[in-house]
Amino acid sequence: MTKRFVAIFFSLWFLFFARVALPQQSRAGANEVVLVDLAAPSTPFPHFWEQMFGSGRANLTLRDSYRRDLDWVRDITGFQYVRFHAIFHDENGVYDEDAQGNPLYNFSYVDQIYDGLLAHHVRPFVELSFMPKKLAASSVLHPFWYKPSPAPPADYMKWDALITAFTRHLVDRYGLDEVSQWYFEVWNEPNIDFWAGEPKQPTYFELYDHTARAVKAVSPRLRIGGPATAQAAWVPDFIGHVTEANVPADFVSTHVYANDKAEDVFGTHENIPRDRMVCRSVKKVHDQIKASALPNLPLIWSEYNASYKNEPEITDQVFMAPWLADTIRQCDGLVDTMSYWTLSDVFEEQGVVKQPFYGGFGLVAAGGLPKPAFNAFKVLHLLGDRRVRLDSSSALVTTRAGAPVVAAWNLVLPDATGSAKSVTFEFAGLNGRHSALVHRVDSTHGSLLNVYEQMGRPQFPTPSQIDQLRQAAALPAPQQMPINGNRLTIDLPAQSLVVIEVK
Repeated sequence: MTKRFVAIFFSLWFLFFARVALPQQSRAGANEVVLVDLAAPSTPFPHFWEQMFGSGRANLTLRDSYRRDLDWVRDITGFQYVRFHAIFHDENGVYDEDAQGNPLYNFSYVDQIYDGLLAHHVRPFVELSFMPKKLAASSVLHPFWYKPSPAPPADYMKWDALITAFTRHLVDRYGLDEVSQWYFEVWNEPNIDFWAGEPKQPTYFELYDHTARAVKAVSPRLRIGGPATAQAAWVPDFIGHVTEANVPADFVSTHVYANDKAEDVFGTHENIPRDRMVCRSVKKVHDQIKASALPNLPLIWSEYNASYKNEPEITDQVFMAPWLADTIRQCDGLVDTMSYWTLSDVFEEQGVVKQPFYGGFGLVAAGGLPKPAFNAFKVLHLLGDRRVRLDSSSALVTTRAGAPVVAAWNLVLPDATGSAKSVTFEFAGLNGRHSALVHRVDSTHGSLLNVYEQMGRPQFPTPSQIDQLRQAAALPAPQQMPINGNRLTIDLPAQSLVVIEVK
């Protein structure tokens, strides 16, 4: 071989290796090529990420601002269930006692809360918490602004009677056919400071046993579950307990957040990145259920988000759009329902909201301002009901009525440096002439943050500023692009999401 031929040979070999052997998405600014074989095997793709949302505490649901935000989120997702804390909080007036210590029940606010949800076409996922103060075994209060009581009941006969009266009232008011479509979850995060029983696990299991039996005594058709733990904890122990004690359990529920620590979730000292923690935890619990005595129990992830803190650089930002898409990709097939925490910043765990963008968990900021995450849910709703096998960690291919609907994203983790890239989709099995509708969520599409910055970040936006911000938050019309030779190239800025409808 001549030296020139050898040089050309090795140059071509290197280019081939770089394209085939190396993961192309790791090369910043490169053109990633994604082969989409529409004849590849597909699987059902239920929209598990948009069936339920979380939302603060029960009393907030009585507010017009809450119900407006609920309607907005339901309009873009069609979600069916909402979960919140503290239906038994004293501000709802459910439980009292007379001078002789006899229980007195008042379901007036309970009715207004659940009537309101049903009138807005959403069913409750009933979290049975927290303890009424007159029924509490201690005066300990949780540090949240609204001061719920995490104490066990002082008298389990009175707790059982409360659960029975509450459940029977719901069935009498709404009918068994309706209430049997609800879910009842025992407590919230009993493995941390939301439960004051000691030792935590045995005392929670005692609470669960009493509660589950009381609910099922009203009707075996009602659905009850737990352990509603933080950090994906206790699931094998919970299943082992209900099996041994012959206590009903219709589903498993637990929580994790993307910035939870590996020490708390897995008992290791790994540094699990924010884009891997949630679905790795989901897989852990999924596998624990499958290996248990009750392998067919549904798994409901009744809280998750990219952060459990108030981090404006996370939950208020366009970062959430690609993060959500990638979470859906990874968690598909491992969970029955995932409940994003939360639908709205009508939310008061740390007190009255002081400004619109403070790192709140909601999809809608104070003042009815849709965040980028709101628009991410809106475009991801367009995905189809079957998922096509695809070899990519930054794209998802589905079909809706046989037509492809594709999601692609450019996710950059916090504190990392990212750049724009382009993705070329090569469609196999796409016959005839087609075009694409491209829906974008990024810093200039479906994000009001630039306009808010230009306003000087007002703490209390005026009505005219709110109108301007809502206009900035609105998604523009999708871009129509031709598909030439069954190829479509999309540019993706850092921290962006596109959903492509092939027409």
